[in-house]
Amino acid sequence: MADKRDYYEVLGISKSADAAELKKAYRRLAMKYHPDRNNGDAEAETKFKEAKEAYDILSDSQKRAAYDQFGHSGVDPSIGGHSRSGGAGFGDIFDSVFGDIFGAGGGRGGERVYRGADLRYNLELSLEDAVTGKTVKIRVPKMVPCNTCHGSGAKKGSQPVTCPTCDGVGQVRMQQGFFSVQQTCPQCRGQGKMIKDPCGSCHGQGRVRDSKTISVKVPEGVDNGDRIRLSGEGEAGEHNGPAGDLYVQISVKDHPIFVRDNTDLYCDVPISFTTAALGGELEVPTLDGKVKLKIPAETQSGKMFRLRSKGVRSVRNSNKGDLLCRVVIETPIKLSSKQKELLQEFEKEMISSGKKHSPQADSWLDGVKKFFDSMTG
Repeated sequence: MADKRDYYEVLGISKSADAAELKKAYRRLAMKYHPDRNNGDAEAETKFKEAKEAYDILSDSQKRAAYDQFGHSGVDPSIGGHSRSGGAGFGDIFDSVFGDIFGAGGGRGGERVYRGADLRYNLELSLEDAVTGKTVKIRVPKMVPCNTCHGSGAKKGSQPVTCPTCDGVGQVRMQQGFFSVQQTCPQCRGQGKMIKDPCGSCHGQGRVRDSKTISVKVPEGVDNGDRIRLSGEGEAGEHNGPAGDLYVQISVKDHPIFVRDNTDLYCDVPISFTTAALGGELEVPTLDGKVKLKIPAETQSGKMFRLRSKGVRSVRNSNKGDLLCRVVIETPIKLSSKQKELLQEFEKEMISSGKKHSPQADSWLDGVKKFFDSMTG
């Protein structure tokens, strides 16, 4: 015992420090030296264990009095045999000190409560609804607090009682020589409370299976994979514990005209050979209605036209994407004899003119010729 540091010195507090000062000092050290924040640092781990041990002793009024009077020998854990509560283990200390941060349930001598499970709901939307946003009502099956016992699990007129085995701590400690093993209380299964007369509706669980209709406000601009978190709309916690959260997963259905890429929309616009050659004007759809698209003369198939701010507004800011229209020249079908003759005459006229009317074809043919020349050379 002589090589151990003074517990007050470890925590950096005076002997007159009250419970609030003690808790604050331990919290500061625990956050600084916690193993999760100092991966592989043996010195930090030693200081963390040292602070935990000091807080374990000084936070217990009886142990603190014994330590103040006899020093480390007054709180030697090897003295004594079986203890029902035996002081708090790491889990108890961490819950009592950091429960407000990490949501741990329960404390010394009180009934432990457990947060309910989070739930996921897959919501499928049309592209229009995803872009403009809307309020959707969904029905979610989940565990809800029992209306009969109001979540206590006990029959009306009765109350849960403190577990006699662990005195409400929820854990018991077995001590054999230098070894101490702390485990969940087998009588109350870690609850700290026992229900002698269970509720007939929930059979002592405090929760029942039901479903609830919830209104979900879908913001403008959501996309595939986005999630909407509804706090407290998950499953009810055990023994009146806090409810979990509901995560609404967004899935957007394919659209017959538009393809979405982030905030931009894409669509193919078929045009006739005549419109592509001579130019013209046509109506194209947007999510806000129809707009006029001017096609210049000699437009080639695959040409992309950008319509500014006709896309999707971002869910994270006010920026709005564009609509990109790709023109696709459509080859006429089911031609009459007269139409075929006219096209043949048109082809002869272009050849006889001596001009290059097909720049892409000419460029491609030049590339093919160079390729074969390099092969034979």
